[in-house]
Amino acid sequence: MRLLVIEDERKAGEYLKKGLEESGFTVDIASNGIDGLHLALEEDYALVVLDVMLPGMDGWAVLKKLRTKKDTPVLLLTAMDELEERVKGLELGGDDYMVKPFAFVELLARIRTLLRRGPPRDIEHVHVGDLELDAVRRRVRRAGQRVELTPREFSLLQLLARRRGEVLSRTQIASYVWDMNFDSDTNVVEVAIRRLRAKIDDGHAVKLIHTVRGMGYVLDDELEDH
Repeated sequence: MRLLVIEDERKAGEYLKKGLEESGFTVDIASNGIDGLHLALEEDYALVVLDVMLPGMDGWAVLKKLRTKKDTPVLLLTAMDELEERVKGLELGGDDYMVKPFAFVELLARIRTLLRRGPPRDIEHVHVGDLELDAVRRRVRRAGQRVELTPREFSLLQLLARRRGEVLSRTQIASYVWDMNFDSDTNVVEVAIRRLRAKIDDGHAVKLIHTVRGMGYVLDDELEDH
């Protein structure tokens, strides 16, 4: 499998490249955010290891721009073990998060876990009221109008649509959409739901995404928030 490491520290980049290649991967290296983003968009990688602190364009900006085009798994590396940093990485579309310094064996285990995570078998088309979701083309329409979603928003909507009428807890949503455990007092799920709801429900009389207080969220065309 081909991986991309975006790391500005030369020794760290060489260390990661050597270790990953010895573990059976093909590895490309970029030493700044601009070059890294270009490679990530133009080439097909199984996974990107992305340092947050980069010259030219920081890791947050790289991740944000990458997520408008691709859903390539991204493992973030940062020197700061702050709750706000972890939440920011999740909200921007990161798949996992490691704090420097770290043991290479743990990094390797995290990478292999992300790569083993195959996409669930999709129901090609889902209809909920006037909402249409095309899993193959990754397109969404509401009342016949195209709705532009980020890859993470699409995954969230797809989960809710495939389990229409079922109340999903914050933990269930976070586990499927982000595949990460994080502190229960973070609001990453609420933020994601709010953004998705604005795109799916705003301007429509019938609301599809509902909050079931104390329980979670559900997609249905016959419910009201309660």
